[in-house]
Amino acid sequence: MPPVPITFDEATKTLIENLGRRQKDLRDFQIPRLRTCKGPLPLQQQYAAEIREDIEVFAKQIELLDVAVDDQSGERTRKELRRIVDGYHGSLTSLKRESRAALLASKRAIDASSASNREELLRSSAVREKQDLNEKVAEDALMTTSNNVTEALQRTITLMQGELEKSVLSTQLLDQSSASLKSASSTHDVLDGLMVTSKQLITALEKSDWLDRMLILAALLFFIL
Repeated sequence: MPPVPITFDEATKTLIENLGRRQKDLRDFQIPRLRTCKGPLPLQQQYAAEIREDIEVFAKQIELLDVAVDDQSGERTRKELRRIVDGYHGSLTSLKRESRAALLASKRAIDASSASNREELLRSSAVREKQDLNEKVAEDALMTTSNNVTEALQRTITLMQGELEKSVLSTQLLDQSSASLKSASSTHDVLDGLMVTSKQLITALEKSDWLDRMLILAALLFFIL
């Protein structure tokens, strides 16, 4: 004859079912979710807090089930419930250990991610600093070139102003020289005119002197004869 199935009262059966569902949720969902969490840190802390709360509820439900052992009718029923309670005690220890390991794995993942982010940030910062330095060098070179061009233009303008002043002075001197030449030419023309007049006057005087001499000689000859 097969053994009579063990039956518990409704409260005990409900408690056993709740323990089973909570154990499955912790082991199959919450702990793996925490284990694979790579941040951010507030999310990891939220997952860890939810696990702690559920484990505390799980432990209290085990205590209630433990108390219910003595309330069961029949030795065989009490032994079976004791076996179930001991099994859940073992599960509680295992869940605590697994939750700590999951939290540690998550912490390592977050630390690694933070370190990677810091390295990336440092690399980006170094790249930006290098770019800023290159841009500053380029700007300095451009500024130096611009200053050199400006100075060269200023020197060129100064030289051009000097040459222009020299050109104006040369033009003034040329005008003065031209005026002097014109004046000298006019004076030369006047002198030429005076020389011609003087020559004519001398010629006239010479002719007059010769005529006077002839008249005197004729008079002498007249008186002598």
